[in-house]
Amino acid sequence: MSELHPLVSDLALILAVAGVVTLIFKRLKQPLVLGYVVAGFLVSPHMPYIPNVVDNADIHTWADIGVMFLLFSLGLDFSFKKIMKMGISPFIAATVIIFSMMLLGYGVGHAFGWGQMDCIFLGGMLAMSSTTIIYKAFDDMGLKQQKFAGVVMSVLILEDILAIVMMVMLSAIASDQGADGGQMIMSIVRIGFFLVLWFVVGIFAIPLFLRQVRRLVNAEVLLIVSLGLCCGMAWLSTSVGFSSAFGAFVMGSILAETIEAERIERLVEPVKNLFGAVFFVSVGMLVDPAILTRYALPIAVLVLTILLGQSVLGTFGFMLSGQSLKAAMRCGFSMAQIGEFSFIIASLGLALGVISDFLYPVVVAVSVITTFLTPYMIRLALPAYDVLEHRLSRKWVKRLNRLTLSRNTTTAANDSLWRRLLVAMMRITLIYGVLTAAVIAIMRTIVRPLAHSIIDSSWVDVACAIATLAIVAPFLRAIVMKKNHSEEFKALWIENRWNRPMLILTIIVRMALVAFFIYIIGRGFLHISWALMLSATVILVVLIILSRGLKRRSIRMERLFIQNLRSRDIEAQVLGRRKPLYEGHLLDRDVHIGEVIIPEGSRWAGKTLRELKVGNRFGVHVSSILRGRRRLNIPGGRTVLFPGDRVQAIGNDSQLAAFNKAVTHELYADDPDIEKREMHLRQIIISQDSPLVGKTLQESGIRDTYKCMVVGLEEGEENLTPIDPTRLFQTGDIVWIVGEEENIRRITTQL
Repeated sequence: MSELHPLVSDLALILAVAGVVTLIFKRLKQPLVLGYVVAGFLVSPHMPYIPNVVDNADIHTWADIGVMFLLFSLGLDFSFKKIMKMGISPFIAATVIIFSMMLLGYGVGHAFGWGQMDCIFLGGMLAMSSTTIIYKAFDDMGLKQQKFAGVVMSVLILEDILAIVMMVMLSAIASDQGADGGQMIMSIVRIGFFLVLWFVVGIFAIPLFLRQVRRLVNAEVLLIVSLGLCCGMAWLSTSVGFSSAFGAFVMGSILAETIEAERIERLVEPVKNLFGAVFFVSVGMLVDPAILTRYALPIAVLVLTILLGQSVLGTFGFMLSGQSLKAAMRCGFSMAQIGEFSFIIASLGLALGVISDFLYPVVVAVSVITTFLTPYMIRLALPAYDVLEHRLSRKWVKRLNRLTLSRNTTTAANDSLWRRLLVAMMRITLIYGVLTAAVIAIMRTIVRPLAHSIIDSSWVDVACAIATLAIVAPFLRAIVMKKNHSEEFKALWIENRWNRPMLILTIIVRMALVAFFIYIIGRGFLHISWALMLSATVILVVLIILSRGLKRRSIRMERLFIQNLRSRDIEAQVLGRRKPLYEGHLLDRDVHIGEVIIPEGSRWAGKTLRELKVGNRFGVHVSSILRGRRRLNIPGGRTVLFPGDRVQAIGNDSQLAAFNKAVTHELYADDPDIEKREMHLRQIIISQDSPLVGKTLQESGIRDTYKCMVVGLEEGEENLTPIDPTRLFQTGDIVWIVGEEENIRRITTQL
């Protein structure tokens, strides 16, 4: 008989214990994350009273997969567009809190005499508040709908994003502990380069691929494709020197912009929950009671550091972001704990072998304690504010409430035409510059060596140079020409003649960058003199600028990218979850879009728009009808309305109000004789004197005159035969009919 592999038996033990413990924690209304950690401690070698895990290496492999899927799911919840719409306030708060807590954590570790890498990673762990724990606390305390809770969640989302970048930076620091400032800057540039490249290419290619195969994809296939994309990006991320978790997050954020995002999120959730549970169980397995006893003082100090640090520094960060003193204190006190991302950072340090073994269980203990204290810290914020308000003078309270740097800066910045123009030019130059550099690098390092291995000829270099130039030409033209005819550019040109030299300078600088890229292509593939290359570069720049074909290619590519980026928003508009974008232009003209649902029992149901004369009666224009998952845009006069249709119409307030009133009030009255509408089944025997004899079913008038229906003709004791419409009724026929009691009575008395 074959033996069971230790991996299966270990997994059975983990899931069984985790299931029991999490049920207990669910009953106690505690976070399930803590239940997984406790389950991990119970199945670890440090708990000898129950069976424990045999092969820790396999469990840690599964835990690494769990981290990858956790961050993939986080990416699915993330949206670059949402982050950009938040404004600068959450960025200020998140940045201040993270850097302050990192410095505070580094200082505490240094005070205990711990190693430099221990201190650096400790700072990263203390900077990460737990999104899961805080969200659950707000939900349990009924605070989710309050304004300060929304501010906290915005900052937590940004913290999670910055944590991904922090993990990459910590990996870079750990791989070269002697890295100087220049190397750190290069690491940041490298992160930014690949992040922009992957996101732009992913948004361009992946939604296009999913759109092409949408009719072939069911739930099973979509799950496999999504996990395949996740693992593929994780492999690519590790290939260029980043972590697999970083790649998984990037792929999740790309898929978050697709129409399939919500389906993918639902399908991936069970997989994430399984592997995530294994990860948190592996966290608990590293908790050693002996270490906790030995480091009881550092644990207590770290708990106080988080409670006081987040309460004070977190409040300060939220005040700088524009919150009042009272709201800032409620926000800061809410974030006084660490959670899942701290475990992930600790796991990264252990995997890289750069932190001490004691740090992991210490951080887990600190997380457990601060998690239990989270509800009490949230409740403590208001009493603490009352005490502070009574201790401080009114003058100081007013000064603190006016500490709103973000409001002043953003208002001034938004009014600047120069700022909007330069930011747009920099964004375009960065994106297309990254794409150009990536194409050049791929052609030089992959395509050209491969081509030379097949054909050993100098013409291969020429062909590669021409191919590279053909691919990047639309990008280069976009760098030079985009925003040169924008509203900001025209306004600045007309507003002041002294603006014109600076505007021309922006064009010259971008032309120089394009020339540099062309020069790099030529010198990288072709061995010609610099003078000839310089002349060719100037000619090519002019040709690229004047080319109409490149202009059309560039516009098509950009439109496709924007469509892919907005695909989820477009779906929301089509399905009626969001108002169309053009409504903003209607509001300027005192017109907007209203939506009315055709109720059950409506007199409008079953009628066409032409019969209802909506435009003549109310002055509104029906723009769309939403029926289930279908959207009928610009419906014609023959379009029939049905109950449940969501009719979107354009008009002013009074017109839409009259339209809505008519739809909701023009209903069929309740039937006062509802009891008489009961249907009955009766048997009729055709007599010799019956007027039905010799007539067909249609000629009999049973349906049209008496409002009854013939079910069938009885033949034998059990058989009912459907009547042929051409058959003539005969004497002795036994007919079964269905109808209301009154109609059946009429037909039996008259026939």
